[in-house]
Amino acid sequence: MRVALFGGSFDPPHHGHIAIATAAADAFELDTVLFAPTGHQPLKPDGALAEFGDRLAMVELVCAEDPRFAASKVDSPRPDGMPNYTVETLTLLKETMPEAKLFNLVGADSFLDLPRWRLPERLLELAEWIVVSRPGFPIGSLSELGLTPNQRGRIHLLQTVHEDVAATNLRERLEAGDPCTDLLPEAVASYIQKRQLYC
Repeated sequence: MRVALFGGSFDPPHHGHIAIATAAADAFELDTVLFAPTGHQPLKPDGALAEFGDRLAMVELVCAEDPRFAASKVDSPRPDGMPNYTVETLTLLKETMPEAKLFNLVGADSFLDLPRWRLPERLLELAEWIVVSRPGFPIGSLSELGLTPNQRGRIHLLQTVHEDVAATNLRERLEAGDPCTDLLPEAVASYIQKRQLYC
């Protein structure tokens, strides 16, 4: 079984997220892509605008579109209020899904921040990484991370995704009253309108 953790704010989930998950599932024959909204991202101290429950509900709507997608609470807010660390999430997945081959699905911009993540070397041991090219973050920049040949062998590049959505711009448009139906799945746009999120 081939499983990818796809973490992030998903504030809100949009067509760009779906394009990344679909391309990764196709290219790496993934059985499951776990869409896991992060309760408290350590590198984003301001946090998400929408509550975790709303972000999870929107992710569940997105996951209804593809049987390979599954919404996950694995990164839900911690009772002690501490940040969610990917190294702990992957460790938990490895313990609960010992038969699975684990991948971590990230954008190149996030991956280039790897030295700032908690226990980066352990992260590369726990899972193989699918790194998605993003405009402005050339894949060639990965050489700057000084990875060993073994670590480099656990990183797979995905350069077939061309749908880039700037979440900040998306939220600004939503705040201005634009339903953003060009960037959001219909079910997510309806949920945002019903719940009056981002306004």
